[in-house]
Amino acid sequence: MPQTETPGTEVVPRPRLRWWTELPLILLVYGCYSAGRLLARGDVTTAVDHGLAILRIEKALYLDAEHPLNRLFTREPWIGVPADFWYASLHYLVTPALLVWLFRARARHYRAARTWLMTSTFIGLIGFTLMPTCPPRLLAADHGFVDTMAHYSAYGWWGGEASAPRGMGGMTNQYAAMPSLHVGWALWCGVILWRYGGTRLAKVLAVVYPLVTALVVMGTANHYFLDAVAGAAVMGVGLLLAPRVMRAADLVRTRLSRRTAPAVAGTGSPIVSAGCQTSVGERIPRQRASRLDPAAGPDASPSDAGEGAPAPAR
Repeated sequence: MPQTETPGTEVVPRPRLRWWTELPLILLVYGCYSAGRLLARGDVTTAVDHGLAILRIEKALYLDAEHPLNRLFTREPWIGVPADFWYASLHYLVTPALLVWLFRARARHYRAARTWLMTSTFIGLIGFTLMPTCPPRLLAADHGFVDTMAHYSAYGWWGGEASAPRGMGGMTNQYAAMPSLHVGWALWCGVILWRYGGTRLAKVLAVVYPLVTALVVMGTANHYFLDAVAGAAVMGVGLLLAPRVMRAADLVRTRLSRRTAPAVAGTGSPIVSAGCQTSVGERIPRQRASRLDPAAGPDASPSDAGEGAPAPAR
């Protein structure tokens, strides 16, 4: 006997992801990221206090690796210049490239990876808003840090204001240092390469890229060590929340699809299944209603035998 689904329990098929819907979504998240950095400028004095507090904690725990790295990057141009290019460009090139590669070559993993990245990015924006932090390069000179991007600005397109092109430093928030999304996004790239790269080279890059990025952000005096730790922690929280975010998105999509679905005509009458059963009260053609008393015995003469039926024997 054919099985029928109980109404309301049908599985709604997940729509196939399309690039023309994914691209605006990614651009929207990046726009929110950029706008959030601009809006969360905060008070400069508060940002400096936060930066000094982080530096004091690191010194108390012997975690202040920024000073030796910064001195090395400043003293050796063959290290400092590539590091500045690394900081100014790869953050915006490697991550989108991996998203595109996932979308085309590992489509079944793309949605979860994209949701993880976006969720973590929004968490990072909350950190920028609640804790504006002065990076080491903007502290007073007596703290011993050198802004390598300003020091080597003649080698690249950037000026003395973070990684923004010359003359566009006002379009970025230089106090959005905690957490370091440079490190967070690099960690995401490393996990994606390790899990889905499939080659030994991909696994090597999966380890090298986030580690070198962490060294670069400290050596260029753009972040503290604890900024890098916070960036990794943000990605961990985003990874835990991503399944919940996807379930919530699926629930919203299902409800919207049910509201916009056209009504099917005749849904008020019972369904006749497989063409072999009749609904309540429906007669077979040429069938007359039975006048047989339910209390009558088996010898009672039926009057609904139909036309052409032989008369009962007397």
